[in-house]
Amino acid sequence: MKPKTTAPTTRERLHALLHELNLRGMQRVLDAELDRAERDAVPVAEVVQRLLTEQASFQRERAMVNRIARANLPWQWTIDTFPFKQQPGVNKAQILGLAGLDFVRRAENLILIGGTGTGKTGIAMGLLRQACVNGWRGRFYNAQALFDELYASLADRSTTKLLTALSRTQPLVIDELGYLNLKSEQVNAFFRLMDQRYGRVSTILTTNLDYPAWYGLFDNKPLVDALLDRLQHHCITIRIEGPSLRASTAADEPAPPAASPGPKRTPTSTPHKAR
Repeated sequence: MKPKTTAPTTRERLHALLHELNLRGMQRVLDAELDRAERDAVPVAEVVQRLLTEQASFQRERAMVNRIARANLPWQWTIDTFPFKQQPGVNKAQILGLAGLDFVRRAENLILIGGTGTGKTGIAMGLLRQACVNGWRGRFYNAQALFDELYASLADRSTTKLLTALSRTQPLVIDELGYLNLKSEQVNAFFRLMDQRYGRVSTILTTNLDYPAWYGLFDNKPLVDALLDRLQHHCITIRIEGPSLRASTAADEPAPPAASPGPKRTPTSTPHKAR
């Protein structure tokens, strides 16, 4: 005689369907919601509403995690973990105000100018992560890596495609614009990028060079004039004059709070490394 097979229960069939449809948010709370419905005689409509609400929350969380991952952040810094007490050259109230992201909504640029180790990169990355948490699809680039990618695109004739993608990135962080080895083709492609982004999306740029020194970096006065005209129009410039945060001892640095990607300006467990 063949052994009797037990037919799957209704719950098992529901789990199988939710798995097939990739509704993982609903699947993870299905049993708890059904138990609650049976125990408290919850109306069917409320059960469905609670399951759909959980699925929507799950999808928003997954989308946020994906945006942060695609932003290419080297470290998961946040504004809340910035060591304001160690950097008197930074106005904490101003930076926390920027974390409200009104400048991103207005498509304004942010230029952070300061010496090595003063925290420019930490602020830029914290603001980028905050933007990703709040729904924007931003991207972090080291300046030299961006210029190299622009140059490589010239060889395979993909520059237009690359510029189109980068011109929509909101916000775009360009880190460590300083003493770079640049070819004229790279400079021209960079100007095209800034021209396409002008007035449409926000650029966050960190540099150890104040604006007059850009003429020596790009070695093209008319182009720098045009570049600065676009960058500085609707722009917030922050000059950080303070000590290098790398000089702080480990004993002086506050213990990092626990990681949690969900709430706004949530601290992570990764301490800042100043740039």
